Amino acid sequence: MKNRSLLCILSVLFSFSGIQAQTDSLSIQGKEGIETEIVEKDYEPYNALAPAKAAFYSAILPGLGQAYNGSYWKIPIAYGGLATGIYYYLENDKQYSKYRDAYKSRIAGREDQFNGKDERVFVSTDGLIRAQEVYQKNKEISLLVTVGVYILNIIDANVEAHLRQFNVDEDLTLQPNFDFNSLTGKTNYGLTLNFNF
Repeated sequence: MKNRSLLCILSVLFSFSGIQAQTDSLSIQGKEGIETEIVEKDYEPYNALAPAKAAFYSAILPGLGQAYNGSYWKIPIAYGGLATGIYYYLENDKQYSKYRDAYKSRIAGREDQFNGKDERVFVSTDGLIRAQEVYQKNKEISLLVTVGVYILNIIDANVEAHLRQFNVDEDLTLQPNFDFNSLTGKTNYGLTLNFNF
């Protein structure tokens, strides 16, 4: 049973060891008739200022850093988050002003929209104070959400510009390893992770 499972594992490892990725290459014939192969890299060349540019562009105009990075699908998400935060801020500010004006009118002894002509009080004075506190708190939360989305927009542009330059090539390989131990007479099985500089 133990040998059967070991045999299955080895067959799986051997089947994956022959798999290789296709590379883009250009064959050039040298001076002496020897062909040399130039491998084209599929990542962008390193640009140390690209992350700073992307962050700066997003700070100037939200979504511009994403356009600089080529991620156009993120622009509506950034503007949707900013528009939602601004909408709720303005809506809560309008409600806060409505209850604040009613409270000022009631303190001054005038009629307000929550105290009708039939002397029936729809909202008490304490209710007006509590409503102002709730809408003031909601205004502050909406403002924090809007600023948070703006900052996340800048961070996203910066991080994506860093990751677009990340070097992913075939110098990193994972291969099965078989080592014969001469002291014990047994074979050691394992995986090796090779990184070529």
